[in-house]
Amino acid sequence: MTRRALVRPLEAVLLVAAVGLAGGCGYSAQRPFPDGIQTVYVEMFESKEFRRDLEFQLTEALVKRIEMDTPYRIADRQVADTVFTGEILEVQQRGLGNSFRTNRPREVSATILMRYSWKDQRTGEILVDRPRFAFTTTYIPDVGETFTKGMIRGLDQAAERIVETMETGW
Repeated sequence: MTRRALVRPLEAVLLVAAVGLAGGCGYSAQRPFPDGIQTVYVEMFESKEFRRDLEFQLTEALVKRIEMDTPYRIADRQVADTVFTGEILEVQQRGLGNSFRTNRPREVSATILMRYSWKDQRTGEILVDRPRFAFTTTYIPDVGETFTKGMIRGLDQAAERIVETMETGW
């Protein structure tokens, strides 16, 4: 086989790859959020938990995630297209394996149970309704992580998952 005969199949493969990349294979870099919505009002989450400030931390994390990860702007309730409401129902902690020296948990799992909804104020349509949404995070007390530090990280991750539920097509 000559060198010229080997180049033709290689050129064909490169051409097919270039066309596939240029066409995007049917995928888009933009996330599929509902059209026609420009603004969101995030109401302060309520909480049935005895732990203080979790509702403030979750609300703040959700506002930041909406601003970073969506095409929407945060607005006052009177002018917002949509309203996001929610409530922290419960936080459960469980130790995962005990230290041999102290008999205290090596790692702690914290599950946050919440409910939330996203409503279009203009039409009254419920865009997202999650009556029971659970998110679990872990923290390690032996390396100095406290419940508060673990929850701040966990609530930010939960806000990221909540924003993912605002996407369409799933």
